[in-house]
Amino acid sequence: MTWDRDISLKNPAEIAIMREAGRINATVHATIRELLKPGVSTADLDAAAEEVLKKHGAVSPFKGYGHPPFPNSITTSINNELVHGIPSPQRKLKEGDIISIDCGTFFEDYVADSAFTAGVGEISAKAQKLLDVTEQSLFVGIAQMRAGNRTGDISAAIQQFVESHGYHVTREYTGHGVGHTMHEGPQVPNYGKAGTGILLRAGMVIALEPMVLVGTHRTKVGPDKWTVVSADGSLTAHFEHSVAVTEGEPLLLTVL
Repeated sequence: MTWDRDISLKNPAEIAIMREAGRINATVHATIRELLKPGVSTADLDAAAEEVLKKHGAVSPFKGYGHPPFPNSITTSINNELVHGIPSPQRKLKEGDIISIDCGTFFEDYVADSAFTAGVGEISAKAQKLLDVTEQSLFVGIAQMRAGNRTGDISAAIQQFVESHGYHVTREYTGHGVGHTMHEGPQVPNYGKAGTGILLRAGMVIALEPMVLVGTHRTKVGPDKWTVVSADGSLTAHFEHSVAVTEGEPLLLTVL
C-alpha cells in the first residue's frame, strides 16, 4: 500500500497545531511510563491514556480504526509483539518484560503519532541493547529528514544502522505521513536505497517509526487480526516520532 498521492504540505499554522497535538501525545507517553510496573494491566495503561486525551480535548485516532475496528486508544505490544497489541485487563506486566506503547492524538483536526518501548523493572542486557539500538536508529533516520533529500535516504540510514548491530527491520510495516488523517503520504519503509523515493519538501510531516526484530525480519498476525509478532518469537522494539521537514533542521513534534 502506498499513500504517495496523498502528500500534503503543512503551513506554519498547521504545524503549530500539530506541535500541540504532539505535546499531548508526549504527555500520554510520560503518564504511561510512570505506570510501567509489574502487575499493571495493559487495560490500565489504555485507561490512563484516555484520561489524558480527554483532559486535553483530544481523542485517539486508533480507536475504531480498521477492519475489524481497533478497540482501544493505544497499542500495547509486549516482548515478541512488534506492533498493534490490543490492551486487555487480563494482560498484566511482568518483571523483565519490554513493552511498546503506540499512541495517536487527534486534536483540532490534526493527528500526532508516536511510540516508545521500555522495560518493566529490571530487564536483560540483551533487551536493553535492542531498545538502545532501535531508539538510536530513529534519530539516525530523523537526521536525514531534510528538504532536498529523499525518503530512500531515511530508509537506507535506518536499515544500515540496525543491521550493523545484527538486528532486522520489518518489511511489512512502514513510517508514513500524518496530517488530517493518520496515514498520508509519503510512505517511508525502514529499509531502502539512498537517493531513491519521494523528494522531501518543507511542510511534509512524517511519522517515522523503526520497528526492529532480534531474530528475523519476518512477522505474522495473531488470531485477533491485529497483534503483529516476530515469526520466530524473538524480541522486538518500536520507536516513533512525528517530525516536520523544514527549510533547516527537522522539527520533532511529539515531544514535551
